[in-house]
Amino acid sequence: MSDTSPNAGPPAPIVDPSAIKEIATGVFVICDRRVPLVPNIGIILGSNAALVVDTGMGPANGRKVLEAAKRIAGQRPLVLTLTHFHPEHGFGAQVFKGAAKIHYNRSQRDELQAKGEGYLGMFKTFGPDVAKALEGTELVEPDEVYDGASTSIDLGGRTVELRTWGLAHTAGDQIVWLPQERILFTGDLAEERIFPIFPWFPPDDASIDGARWAQILSDLIERQPAIVVPGHGDIGGAEILVAVRDYIVDLGRRVAAERRSGKDADAIVATLGPKIRAEHPDWSAPEWIDFAIRYYSTLS
Repeated sequence: MSDTSPNAGPPAPIVDPSAIKEIATGVFVICDRRVPLVPNIGIILGSNAALVVDTGMGPANGRKVLEAAKRIAGQRPLVLTLTHFHPEHGFGAQVFKGAAKIHYNRSQRDELQAKGEGYLGMFKTFGPDVAKALEGTELVEPDEVYDGASTSIDLGGRTVELRTWGLAHTAGDQIVWLPQERILFTGDLAEERIFPIFPWFPPDDASIDGARWAQILSDLIERQPAIVVPGHGDIGGAEILVAVRDYIVDLGRRVAAERRSGKDADAIVATLGPKIRAEHPDWSAPEWIDFAIRYYSTLS
């Protein structure tokens, strides 16, 4: 999910293919330009195939990404994968059906089946520009699903690892890792100078595991990535992962301390929320602080 809230009216979430940059030989990113509900989108070339990472929101954005991928890939066949099921990352997949092999992990596929229509309806309430972007959206099944923690895709001279850990930001968060180049696509496990997005929407969706999320980030830091492509925000290095992990761990501890003092969720939001915002003056989407506090307030 991107840096907006259900009560916000974000600008049009339009993917701009002209915002593409080659971050390593044959590794391209259509940058989000820090536009809410637009993800960083990857196009990774091998000698035999090309992998697309995320589609943007809705068929019009998906079509732009598909056209850009075809232009870069030439005659290479395409493979599409998503970092997770949220609409701005994967609700353009329908235009890839038949034009690319769509490859998800099983938890990601299952979560899409269980929650996709609900999220489609919820996102349409985010404002007219978002609703317009989602016009004509159809949810499609992947062509291949992998079980277990990871799988590898051989693109020809370049192997890409897809890796999932289970419930964290969503039930099926997936990284895309280029081991030779040490390039990491994180999805919304990490965003750059954006408050981490806790999709805490009980009773409709309350599938988050903050402790595992932080542990995943520690595992990713140990990989010593040279380049980190966050779900949203500017491309950087491992410092992005460190900042998000430390925020998540610190917030969990502070909310626990407030709960031990007898405060309820509303009181913690009122007292701790402004402090957290003030400590990160250059981070965007402060509305997600309250969602995270309310999540941690439910933990024993």
